[in-house]
Amino acid sequence: MKANTRKLSVGDWVEVRSKEEILQTLDSKGQLDGMPFMPEMFQFCSQRFQVYKRAHKTCDPDFRSRSIHDAVHLETRCDGQVHGGCQAGCLLFWKEAWLKPINPYNSPQMVVDITVSSENLKSVAIPGSTESAVWNGVQGSDLNGGERAYVCQTTQVQYEEPLNWWDIRQYIEDYFSGNVGLWGLFSGFIYSVYYNLSEAGIGVGRAMRWFYDKAHPLWGGSEWPRRRGTIPEGQPTPTVTLNLQPGEIVRVKSHREILRTLNTGSKNRGLWWDAELVPYCGGTYRVLKRVTRVIDEKTGKMLEMKSPSIILDSVICQARYSGCRMHCPRSTYAYWREAWLERVGPEVAGTEESTSQINCKRRLKPFT
Repeated sequence: MKANTRKLSVGDWVEVRSKEEILQTLDSKGQLDGMPFMPEMFQFCSQRFQVYKRAHKTCDPDFRSRSIHDAVHLETRCDGQVHGGCQAGCLLFWKEAWLKPINPYNSPQMVVDITVSSENLKSVAIPGSTESAVWNGVQGSDLNGGERAYVCQTTQVQYEEPLNWWDIRQYIEDYFSGNVGLWGLFSGFIYSVYYNLSEAGIGVGRAMRWFYDKAHPLWGGSEWPRRRGTIPEGQPTPTVTLNLQPGEIVRVKSHREILRTLNTGSKNRGLWWDAELVPYCGGTYRVLKRVTRVIDEKTGKMLEMKSPSIILDSVICQARYSGCRMHCPRSTYAYWREAWLERVGPEVAGTEESTSQINCKRRLKPFT
């Protein structure tokens, strides 16, 4: 069967290969080119999905970009069941060798195969792997006999090839893959230039931030996203306990209200407030889950949160304002303190709109 050399793009339909086919692409560690195939992914075998984003780049634990080869994101997330119950809900990476393109009309005559060859199995040391290798690859070795460390796709990103922000090829691929539209690329470029000029120390920063705040309604954006909190570092930041549960409807407080809960390092009890959260301020969303356990991307160790964080449905990082990881397609869930949210009253939650309708109505538009 002739190999398909065209890279997958946003909107393409694919079928996840069978477990047996995928195992044949993996090395003795249960990986392909250093990317683990995780046990949580077996449930998606033989299912069909549309490509969500081409995963040609991603961000590492230090918020720097890394190159990823021959991979895409489908709308599938890790449930963390095999990784100690991690609740991060990371978007999964799918190597193209694990997928086969199909046409949107489900015609079996039009299925295009990707031959498993030396070209797309560069790191394979043995002919195929076993399911036990996939399961055994979940935990890394701890030479000091200390706390258990996990291995997952996210912990391996830091070992991928660094990608400099000035490498224009990534932005070309952003566009031709369908990840980002021309307006998104243009807006990102303008913001990056504007921000760096405001931080250049030439005495125009305050005026530029003032103008941005006044002019932002013209392009439908948010106010200046990179403000710092008001509480001096070392002093306690406020705690609010709402005991929010999945399915409840909440409203994100205004940016200025949230700034009053942050220290000058832009943190509330250790949780960093990111500029990527600013566009969601004032919106109404559905609580997806409470988070108390996540794997540290750098060490693989499980982190136990003293106070739960909240994940809201469809509220993700869109890498709009991040210079060294602009347009990263990873779509990481944002973490929220309950101090940044308010429960919607019965007069809103009790209307005829369902929770999903409310969430869809207020969902942030993609940066295209």
